[in-house]
Amino acid sequence: MSVVSIAEAWPSPGKPFTVAELDRMPDDGHRYELLDGALVVSPRPGNPHQEVAAELLGLLRAACPPGLRALPEPAVQLSPATEFAPDLVVIRQEQVTAVKCTQPPLLVVEVRSPSTALIDLNAKKAAYERFGVPSYWVVIPDTGKPELIAFELRGGRYAQAARVSGGEPFLARRPFAVEVVPARLVAGLAPPT
Repeated sequence: MSVVSIAEAWPSPGKPFTVAELDRMPDDGHRYELLDGALVVSPRPGNPHQEVAAELLGLLRAACPPGLRALPEPAVQLSPATEFAPDLVVIRQEQVTAVKCTQPPLLVVEVRSPSTALIDLNAKKAAYERFGVPSYWVVIPDTGKPELIAFELRGGRYAQAARVSGGEPFLARRPFAVEVVPARLVAGLAPPT
């Protein structure tokens, strides 16, 4: 795999992007993802976003049972034309050494950014549903009203399992038992008193 310019990685006119072309995109300060052959470009997450993701990663890792691992920002390849870089996943231990997640993670978490709000709750949610990801969480890191929306796969479709905000706890059972309180995830964003 070699990294090239965007122009060199771009497919021929009229052809959709593939994961092979996505793998060649330059490291230029943007996050590149692929949805059904369409390139999705967003800015890299800022410090507040990363702080919330790190808090949740620590919480998940502390509660993770043997045989499972929580990882930040892995490549999740859903098909030759769809690949995302979610903020967090929970996968089986044997998947940790793979270059990419090509089997459905047990949990995918997106920390919503203003630039990704619609895609996280619509297109990505639908793609993860089709791929068979059992649990999908969207964290809204608004310091005034932080939220967590949890979806669980039931009969091949996502159903909203919980929507909590502020100091209200979410008592997750899948993929393992863990308590998540949105206000605690954003506590590091508050100025010191």
